[in-house]
Amino acid sequence: HVQLVESGGGSVQTGGTLTLSCEIRRDTITEYHIGWFRQAPGKQREGVAAIKRDGRTYVIDDVKGRFTVSRDSVKNSVTLRMHDLKPEDTGMYFCAAQGQGTQVTVS
Repeated sequence: HVQLVESGGGSVQTGGTLTLSCEIRRDTITEYHIGWFRQAPGKQREGVAAIKRDGRTYVIDDVKGRFTVSRDSVKNSVTLRMHDLKPEDTGMYFCAAQGQGTQVTVS
């Protein structure tokens, strides 16, 4: 059973930088797509960034140019580097692992 452990959160001023880490335990990080999500008080959880098994990365438009996501296979972790932070970036950040998925087509 895979276990994910997030770390690196804290309080910074506008324009500051934080680096979040998502460590995967009991399995290998490269076997999963890893996504970063955040939830602000009173708002729905939203996806922020992701890194696929093949290493492709994605970030949402709101954080493009400020957030980067990367993987460290040695540390078995995924890092979310957040620069030029804004008050609207405030929230609880989570990482999640997902499988490859399976296609469903309805016709």
